[in-house]
Amino acid sequence: MKNLYRLLIALMATVTTTAAIAAQVDQSAALKALQHANTVLIDVRTEQEFAEGALPGATRIETENLAERIAAIAPDKDAPVVLYCRSGRRAEAAQDLLQELGYSQVINAGGYQDLNGLVPLR
Repeated sequence: MKNLYRLLIALMATVTTTAAIAAQVDQSAALKALQHANTVLIDVRTEQEFAEGALPGATRIETENLAERIAAIAPDKDAPVVLYCRSGRRAEAAQDLLQELGYSQVINAGGYQDLNGLVPLR
């Protein structure tokens, strides 16, 4: 019984750690994904933020509108979807939402300022 308890605790720690890692910004994975033509790049910032500058090829969809608009932008739930915002926080919320909707390759690229100039023209 004691070994079963230890196994359960270890399993819970692994699941918690994996979930925490999944929500983190992964700029290198995002840049790698953006090298592929089927990757969808979504800017979840406001209209004003987007007007001040955006990454090449990005589609602007604020997080609160994402559930209703994502199917038109990314109908293939297995295609990579890269998200960014100002700091990565809104992109994290959008990542969680898309994963709940069944998207399997969702990457939080972090903040616009950190990515600007690194993203290739699409």
